Amino acid sequence: MHLLIPFAFCSSEGCRQALTPLKLPNLEKLLRRLTPQPMDSGDESSLSPPHERALARALNLPVADGLIPWAALQAQTTLATPGAGSAWAFITPCHWRTGSKHVAMGGVPLPDFAAQESQALLAAMQPYFSEDGISLHYEKPERWLARGAVFNDLATASLDRVIGRDVAHWLPAASSAIPLQRLQSEMQMLLYHHPVNDDRSARGVPIVNSFWISGTGALPEMPHQAGTAPKPVLVTSLREAALGDNWPAWAQAWQALDATECAALLATLNQGSSAELTLCGERSAQTFVARPPSILKNFLGLFDSQPPSLLLEKL
Repeated sequence: MHLLIPFAFCSSEGCRQALTPLKLPNLEKLLRRLTPQPMDSGDESSLSPPHERALARALNLPVADGLIPWAALQAQTTLATPGAGSAWAFITPCHWRTGSKHVAMGGVPLPDFAAQESQALLAAMQPYFSEDGISLHYEKPERWLARGAVFNDLATASLDRVIGRDVAHWLPAASSAIPLQRLQSEMQMLLYHHPVNDDRSARGVPIVNSFWISGTGALPEMPHQAGTAPKPVLVTSLREAALGDNWPAWAQAWQALDATECAALLATLNQGSSAELTLCGERSAQTFVARPPSILKNFLGLFDSQPPSLLLEKL
């Protein structure tokens, strides 16, 4: 069992204050018995957050910043495409909040966004995308798939980087993105007058006034053979509170996670089965694996262990 925990720590002062009194007994026991691997160090400005890098490595995907081909992988599954060679992207319908000094990404997924609304917007936008050599494919209300050569080497920021933040800092900077910037402006004008948004305004929910591009790239022609390690269990219970800067809720979610998933991993370890833990912050990630049993090491571990908070603050 491999547990992968995104947003285990965030660099804000609010998160630090919430972490200090937090008691995570099962995590502490796991860290006492698992051996740390080299840290995947980074910073908050990377386009691909640490948990996406860690998951990509576990799945034997390319890990170039902003070019982990998540959309191509999803297209291979959802659309049964040939897979390797074609460049894909996720297109996320979203709401940009306009402030006095910047434009911020609203919450994703949009509230009360039905499949019928999403499909109607896709149909209206498809001809404009087609003019730029991009085909759109419906996957689910909050996310579409797009296929086009422009996505081949276009590094893009994960939604987990931009939610609640100034979009200008995270927009693609490459010259190849200029047609997409024009397309984004055209779609903002189209969406402003669309009946779907008239209905959403009448219901008092955020309108769809833009889209976000992420998960760009192509699957390699000859992907590495998958290893024998189990696919990680991606834990998402900390995400909403962390992205919303709701640190009391984040602390509560951590306690619930410790009592459930961490307890299950500890039980797996106690049974002598494979156990692995990856903790991810905003900057870095670190994996911990089961070490060979040793009475002496376990005894010494009672004295050299440190509170989880000290480790989490390094992420």
